[in-house]
Amino acid sequence: MADQEENPLAEEGEQALQEEEMLEDMPQDDGRGQDIELSEEQAEDVAPEGEDIPPDQPEDGQEGEQEEEAENAEGIEEAGEADNEGQAEEAAEDQPEGGANEEEFHEGIAEEAEPDEETEQPEASKTKTVPSPAPSPVTKVFTGATETDKVKDEPEVDPYATTPRTKFNLEATATVKFVLMPSGQVVTLACTLGQTLGELKDHFSSELKMSVNFILLMFDGKSMTDTTTLADLGVGPNGTIQLELQSTDPVNTPIKTYRPRQEYHMPDVITVRVQTDDESYKDVVVEIERATRKKPYLGGYRHKKTGIEYHHATAQTMQKPRPPPAVERFCRNTQTIEQKHRVQQTTNDTSTQMTKIGVFVSNEEDKLLTPKRYTTSTEHHNMILSKIIIIQKYYRRWLAKCYVQRLKEDRLKRLQWEHQEEMRRRKEKEDRIKKEFERRMNPKTKEDFDLLYHALEKWRQEELERINNTLTDAERKAALCMLLDQETQLISAIGRHKLEADAENKDKRVQQFLEKAAAPRRWHGFDGKITEMDTPYTIRAKELQDIYNSINMKYLTQDERLDVLLTLKHTVKEHDCKLTQEIIELIDREADLLMRGVKESNLDGLRKRISTLFLQYIKTPTFNPEAAKLLKVPQDPSTLRKNIYFCSSCNSYLKSTEFSLSSNSRQVGKCRRCVKMDNDARVRQDYSHYRHMLKTLRKAEEAFGDDSKIAFLLQEHDLRYLVDKIWGGQSILSAWDDLFDLTMVRWEKYEEWSPWNCILITKDEAAAHEKLVSLEEGYGQVFINRINQKHVLARNYFSRLPGMAEHVRKQANKKSKSGPAVSGQAVPVQG
Repeated sequence: MADQEENPLAEEGEQALQEEEMLEDMPQDDGRGQDIELSEEQAEDVAPEGEDIPPDQPEDGQEGEQEEEAENAEGIEEAGEADNEGQAEEAAEDQPEGGANEEEFHEGIAEEAEPDEETEQPEASKTKTVPSPAPSPVTKVFTGATETDKVKDEPEVDPYATTPRTKFNLEATATVKFVLMPSGQVVTLACTLGQTLGELKDHFSSELKMSVNFILLMFDGKSMTDTTTLADLGVGPNGTIQLELQSTDPVNTPIKTYRPRQEYHMPDVITVRVQTDDESYKDVVVEIERATRKKPYLGGYRHKKTGIEYHHATAQTMQKPRPPPAVERFCRNTQTIEQKHRVQQTTNDTSTQMTKIGVFVSNEEDKLLTPKRYTTSTEHHNMILSKIIIIQKYYRRWLAKCYVQRLKEDRLKRLQWEHQEEMRRRKEKEDRIKKEFERRMNPKTKEDFDLLYHALEKWRQEELERINNTLTDAERKAALCMLLDQETQLISAIGRHKLEADAENKDKRVQQFLEKAAAPRRWHGFDGKITEMDTPYTIRAKELQDIYNSINMKYLTQDERLDVLLTLKHTVKEHDCKLTQEIIELIDREADLLMRGVKESNLDGLRKRISTLFLQYIKTPTFNPEAAKLLKVPQDPSTLRKNIYFCSSCNSYLKSTEFSLSSNSRQVGKCRRCVKMDNDARVRQDYSHYRHMLKTLRKAEEAFGDDSKIAFLLQEHDLRYLVDKIWGGQSILSAWDDLFDLTMVRWEKYEEWSPWNCILITKDEAAAHEKLVSLEEGYGQVFINRINQKHVLARNYFSRLPGMAEHVRKQANKKSKSGPAVSGQAVPVQG
């Protein structure tokens, strides 16, 4: 034993050969829990002297086989004891406390079994106390304490007897941990309880690429035979067991590192080499089709030896869809057949049973029937007709009730709609009056002040008429003087409101100017989306806008105000001119006053000067190129020589767009500003209603999209003449005189709108008029003649408007109408 410990590697080959020879001669367990038979001589060698065999041991016929197996196990242990002694000690250190209990349990059994011969027997003879491989050492670990107690209480039990084994389902699985020595790598596998250690050796032989003869499996420091199953080692279903995997020649053939196999992924395309008829090879590219369905089993073949299944080709790939037939097909159920209904009387055979000799039929349930009056076919059909008439009466009554119910519902809906329309009109009128009152109290636009002057003139006319009708001589003069003073006071009040509105509107105009200058370029793309682009000029305008808003901000701290002034100073310092020098001088002055602690209320004038000069700086195209296209006065003097006219009222040369032409004007006349001033001082006419009506008319003409032009040539005063003088300021149908509810629409809706092709009616009447297909069906001949008369008056007046005579001439050539022929002439424009 000492020699084996000194040189264990030299005798490993012989030990392996001896082990194989012993295993071949040794009777093996069949894995089903059968006991090993021992001869009498083997039983005498195994059992200690002076002790009887317990009753649960095998009989005389089995003793020989058990003794022989014990001797073989002794030889295996002696051969591998020296090699495994060190590994057993390392495994004992890593084992839990149950391992120590197992050793104490073995030693306790050995001491009680051979108390007298322990000192006389050599160390190798102690291995005879190990039972055959059939008992499970793991079972002893879990039941060690219990079995130790039993041994102490019953010392006469033979420790060499075969332990009864629990029968498990060999198909159940257990977790097996393989410790690869000497690297210490742990490999975990799920194995069945009926799997032998030889099969596990074959598995690791293929995984580690080494021969089976060099693989040794150890359990609890002892070598196991290849026929031993996991169930023989004592592991139960879903249990865990640890085995050591060593090499019989660790120097020349060590255990390699275990690397699990990687999953193989089939590529999408493979190349297949195919042999052709002329013994040449051709490469064919095959595309792998990923199956999206579960492959059905359609039959096949199974190899008897390898167990590999071969399926039919139809189960490998998806079937190609059948092409649709070229001929259109119909199923029999879709064919149309002719149906015929006929009355048919079928025969019905019946039988009766009568009383006779040998047959008795009871007459208790018999009934006596007497014939009634016979009904002819004519009477029968008349009866059916009368019933049909009754059904029709009730059906028609039901239809009449449904019709009356629908009429009631329609009437109710009509009343509700009229009520809603009345409420809507009333609400619109209230909103309009409220808005007009707000415009009079807080006027902001030119239209608001026109409304004020018109109301002032209306009040003056009413007061003047009252004075002339009620007063005379001196009283009349005194009342007129008082009226003049009141008018003067109201005009001055309106002037104060105008100054306030001008100041507020000035700030709005400045902000609009800055926003237009800083706005990016916009255009519609081919896909309809709007594209925006910032240019260097727009970025510059945006920076100037931010600085302007910053210097006009209020409630800033001293440090914030100084930062804004410093930014403004660096911005205007880029250009050296008189304007920038003045701005820089004012900035330095305000900064000095701020540092001296001057109140902000005393700096308002200085800050307004800085803001005004910087606004002038922004409007200069040299410093802000985007401002050039927004200035009223063009930078190029040559553009001032075209379309420039002289206003005799204000003695100014203005663009042609600043002048308005009426239908009866023969020269340019006054500009728009002078006309408005004259209107505020004398006539005080409010054109806001007509302006709104003209805007609605132009919007409606744009919706037709038939290139209408005349509606865009008319001005507010032209439309006022058309409404007031020609149509009388009221609807031609209902005589409604509220201008907010009146509108101008086409008389012939398929012709261009013109003063001689229009009609003044309310909005509701206009909606009904547009739905008419023929005017003769909707209106009478007297009404149509009345409309034509007004059209003739409008043509005679508006044909003198410059540019409108050409339209009259074209329409006269297209369609001749009854009435006086009118040919207009263009009005010369004098400069």
